[in-house]
Amino acid sequence: MSIEKKRFGEFQGKEVEAYTLTNKGGASLTVLTYGGIMNKLLVPDREGKLSDVVCGFDTVEDYYSDRGSYSGAIVGRYGNRISGGGFTLNGKFYKIENNEGGKCHLHGGNTGLSRRVYNAEAIPGEGSDKLVLSTFSPDGEDGYPGNLHVRVTYTFDDENAVTIHYEAISDLDTILNLTSHTYYNLNGYDGGSVMEQELFLDSDKYDAVNDLMLPFGPPVPVDGTPFDFRVRKPISVPFDHSFVLNGESGKLRRVGQAYDPKSGRTMTLFTDLPAVQLYTAVGMNGSTNFKGGVPQRKLHAFCLETQFAPDTPNRPDMPSCFLPAYKTYDSTTKFVFGVE
Repeated sequence: MSIEKKRFGEFQGKEVEAYTLTNKGGASLTVLTYGGIMNKLLVPDREGKLSDVVCGFDTVEDYYSDRGSYSGAIVGRYGNRISGGGFTLNGKFYKIENNEGGKCHLHGGNTGLSRRVYNAEAIPGEGSDKLVLSTFSPDGEDGYPGNLHVRVTYTFDDENAVTIHYEAISDLDTILNLTSHTYYNLNGYDGGSVMEQELFLDSDKYDAVNDLMLPFGPPVPVDGTPFDFRVRKPISVPFDHSFVLNGESGKLRRVGQAYDPKSGRTMTLFTDLPAVQLYTAVGMNGSTNFKGGVPQRKLHAFCLETQFAPDTPNRPDMPSCFLPAYKTYDSTTKFVFGVE
């Protein structure tokens, strides 16, 4: 394994670096210190050809101009949406930004964890390399309580697995829901629509949503609906929905798999979190071109954002995202790439 560091650009007077972790097979993962963004991921197809399966941009300026897509970034303090302009914690109402059209809170607000430069430590190893990113979010940032220290560790190994380990600690009771907003296309980021790519999700229920994309009731069964991915099948139609994952929350388990019939690539998903948001890039139509001048097109990527469910702070019936003061938030998600 090896790690290479290069200058990628600058953001708000701070240098942005790109770290590339390369394994023994030549597959590689590139992560930026800006936003903790997964910028490139080169993995082999069934013929052994390496292609980049992550949508992204060539410059920091392009990422910032298209910041509403959160492309490849670590998002928080709360990944997904929160209704009503805030939440009540310990009897106190915390007002947070309605940064999505003034109607609800999305992905941590206008600052969030996706629009900053992280500190980085590269740790090369035998069989796997690690990149440890860290940042600090002060008490009151985006309306959230607590001085929060965040640490995200990317690991890439000789088995073509990307592991993301999230850790955080706050000096006040708070809420926290961290995720990666990476856009995948297993036929390559320039590989066309993902509607024919296949998906398995170990989920019996999903969140039906209103016109604000917020849940309006308890999760509903997937039986007899396009949301039933319990047997792998083509994605076929657009999605921007949260699925309740089977198995014990808090334990790392296999919860999904994507497959591209054209390239033969598979991506198997493991997480210890209770839900995953399937987003098929219905808003991917920005004016900023992707790497190499590839134009954005709707439905040309999918995200699998492991997380707590949308609006969890206002849904006491759902698994809680409450983080007590001085207790460590600790969560792991793993993406294993292979071929059929």
